[in-house]
Amino acid sequence: MYAKLKESLRDIAVKNGSMKTEVNITAKILTPEEAIGKTERKDFPLLKGKESLIQANFKNALGQAFTDTPRTFRGKLEKILELKLKDNGERALFVATLNALMRYVRIINDTVHCKEEEPEWCAKEMVKTIIDKYSPDVKIGIVGFQPAIIDNFSSRLSAENLKVTDLDRDNINKIKYGVFVWDGEEMTEELFKTCDVVLATGSTIVNDSLSQLISLSDRYKKPIYFYGTTIAGASRFLNLKRLCFQSS
Repeated sequence: MYAKLKESLRDIAVKNGSMKTEVNITAKILTPEEAIGKTERKDFPLLKGKESLIQANFKNALGQAFTDTPRTFRGKLEKILELKLKDNGERALFVATLNALMRYVRIINDTVHCKEEEPEWCAKEMVKTIIDKYSPDVKIGIVGFQPAIIDNFSSRLSAENLKVTDLDRDNINKIKYGVFVWDGEEMTEELFKTCDVVLATGSTIVNDSLSQLISLSDRYKKPIYFYGTTIAGASRFLNLKRLCFQSS
């Protein structure tokens, strides 16, 4: 999967003459306020210091990626393509750059995270979209603790029809917004077995769990939707369904 994305990035760069030019890519770690603004809800992983949002700038086109291993970078595009993508830090740099370059050549938009009240609006629209497409009794599985999405689904669905997995030990085996949070390392397959539709954070492309989710979706014939800006570019190349209503 990463090899395919690398080749896609290389093709775009070559076609646009960006590989050998003196264009610099800068990736920086955004503060929580830069990334998401001031929100009433204070339990977003970004605000709790569990994740960081890095931002790549390619000729003023911005691309972002969530990661638990943030790094800064400044250099030419060809150096990004030399990364081995063996850890979350390298994958985040690569994904943010992919998003920025794809935005620069106008293949995609919506690569910058929403702020202030927009995450709440996005969550409401996401819930409406899924329930309208499937049914009010749909069984939803959510991969990754995203409080606005979970809260809005829990107000529309029974606790039995909403399941959540996460990798954060502070959330696992706790009840959040009326929903028991499963251990993502052990219960992800059970999520696909028991739910009708799965929503997953786009940061799974950075933590290297995306391939497993796609495989489980195929095995159990369950539709999967990815949300957020991290997976903006990859979703186009990998033909993944993406929901992201308030990004810019």
